Amino acid sequence: MSLKFNKIYFTLAVLLFGFEILIAKFAHDPIIRPYVGDVLVSILIYCFVKSFLPSPVLPTALGVLLFSYAIEVMQYFQIVNRLGLQNSKMASTVIGTSFEWIDLIAYTVGIAIVLYLEKVINKPTES
Repeated sequence: MSLKFNKIYFTLAVLLFGFEILIAKFAHDPIIRPYVGDVLVSILIYCFVKSFLPSPVLPTALGVLLFSYAIEVMQYFQIVNRLGLQNSKMASTVIGTSFEWIDLIAYTVGIAIVLYLEKVINKPTES
């Protein structure tokens, strides 16, 4: 599979990244920051991947979901501390430091939204 830049997915990824920054800086509540942020990050990663790879929707979505799960499992095993990066704010923010089962649900919801939107947007036209 060759790389092919997709402006629409890239624009969506940049917008979602902006929302993630706003959430991180300004949302200090028990719902938006931890859960909506996780839903959006799975969509963000999907859009970023689709920005460069013209891959099929379902395999891409499942790959992003598995990647998200893998990051969460690494949090369970405290990978940031094991790598000696506990003093790195960047590593702690990007990788995360605390495992939460509900985060797996949030990532799944994000990918479900992706699959729904891809189906609706790419619906074949009736002739």
